[in-house]
Amino acid sequence: MTDTGAAFELAQVNISRLRFPLDSPELKDFVDALDPVNADAEAADGYRWRLQSEGGDATDIRVFDDDWLILNMTVWRDTDALTAYMYQGRHREMLARRREWFERVREAMTALWWVPAGHRPTVAEAEARLLHLRAHGPTPYAFTLRTSFPAQGAEPVSLAVPEDLGCSV
Repeated sequence: MTDTGAAFELAQVNISRLRFPLDSPELKDFVDALDPVNADAEAADGYRWRLQSEGGDATDIRVFDDDWLILNMTVWRDTDALTAYMYQGRHREMLARRREWFERVREAMTALWWVPAGHRPTVAEAEARLLHLRAHGPTPYAFTLRTSFPAQGAEPVSLAVPEDLGCSV
């Protein structure tokens, strides 16, 4: 699923429930890593865009009207570009430590979907995709890296994701 042409790009949202306040000593390593990890993403092949507030990240953007949830939303060329970034370097190191900083949640906290090239999704759009994934499982409307769909929404495509790093859905 490497080439989607110029017509579509891959949007992804992931949310996490904080175990501690963002300004707590327990989250210092996470907060300190935000700028370098975001810079790595912006330099990655296939990166298109990320949601950010005036502070340069999205930690103060509310999702699902919950102060304990933080949001990350990006757009990539395709699933290959997103996966290549996610499972290497500083981001991989952050994934390995996520249980220190975030609660373990059973419901889907990550969703992917195709958007027209140049479209920048809103928080409301991301919430709708996550809720759809939770209610219906992976579909062309909202899917996961483990069960993704081509931009045209045909048959699902399985993607190998390391067991210790992938999302639970």
